[in-house]
Amino acid sequence: MLTRTGTAMACAAVTLVALGTWADYPELVVLGLTAAATLLLAVLWLIAAPRLTVVREVRPHRVFEGTAAQGTLTVTNVGRRRSPPLVVTETIGGHRTTVPVPALAAGDSCTVGYALPVTRRGRYLIPPVLLGHSDPLRLLHRGRASGSGLVLHVYPRVHPLAMITTGGPQDAEGPTAGNAPLGGVAFHSLREYAPGDDWRRIHWGATARTGTVMARHVVVPDEPRQLVVLDTSVAPYPGQTFEDAVRVAASFCLAAENAGLPFRLRTTSALEHDSAGAALEFLSTVDKSRTDRGLAALTDQLRDFVSDTQGVALTVVTGRVDTTTAQLLMLLRPRFLSVSLAQLGATETVTRPRGVLAVAAAGSDQFATGWNRLVLR
Repeated sequence: MLTRTGTAMACAAVTLVALGTWADYPELVVLGLTAAATLLLAVLWLIAAPRLTVVREVRPHRVFEGTAAQGTLTVTNVGRRRSPPLVVTETIGGHRTTVPVPALAAGDSCTVGYALPVTRRGRYLIPPVLLGHSDPLRLLHRGRASGSGLVLHVYPRVHPLAMITTGGPQDAEGPTAGNAPLGGVAFHSLREYAPGDDWRRIHWGATARTGTVMARHVVVPDEPRQLVVLDTSVAPYPGQTFEDAVRVAASFCLAAENAGLPFRLRTTSALEHDSAGAALEFLSTVDKSRTDRGLAALTDQLRDFVSDTQGVALTVVTGRVDTTTAQLLMLLRPRFLSVSLAQLGATETVTRPRGVLAVAAAGSDQFATGWNRLVLR
């Protein structure tokens, strides 16, 4: 492929030959033929392409907004002649990064590192690197794809948030359920001894009374469950407010995970995840939907989540809240241990439903500051 210099050289060759022929000026013809011969030599130079292998690594494959992922290229000259200086082009999300690679003798290798240009949350498909080189005069450029594609996840930025743990004890002797995970220290009931049970769990008194070897059934005690609901409708979010809402939802999920509290992330479009990794990966690509009913469908969507035996703390993350939504949250309040409302993009007219812990802020940074001040006071 012709570079800008090569294009100018080709135009000059054609112009000089044509002008010299028309004006019967042999010196101009000679200059034009010299330019053409230079281009021919550049073509011959590029025909003998260097034999190179390229190994690319990207670490980590999952980063948060504002954290740079690092790419590493190891280029090895497996040919018999010295390779010219190279330029490696990396394209991510429409942004290009060029990485220069010095000339390599036969059998030599070079490792270069560079920062990947990712600035927003998302799932980025990184195509194979474009390995290119040119002739000494940089008249022509030749490139080829090398290696395989990679996927990079950029998670939304998270803020440290304090968790409201109202709703159930977290100590070892808290209430239990029969379907609770095994391996805890809270006593739930007696059952028949099964092969593999710890013999120290045998209840000798019950064994003597029943004539059957009985063992203590111990489980992990119930804990207050955290339900984070992200509004994915269009109406509540002016401008880029939705990005702040996604960051706040991710911050609540990570805070629950760090506090050891069971949680579930659910959107108003009925998509849900119950682990920090799955939630963050989902939030890296979530977007608003014009067909999403938003918080108007909240009552129907939460019916399957609320039970009489376990407590749930509800956190709703949205944009601007109208009177109808505020009344809906007040009606839902008795069904939950607590209800919290995060309003993003609301700075002037703020709706605060009665009995609901509501915090409004223009952005995610201001929300984190206001939330922690309110919860930790």
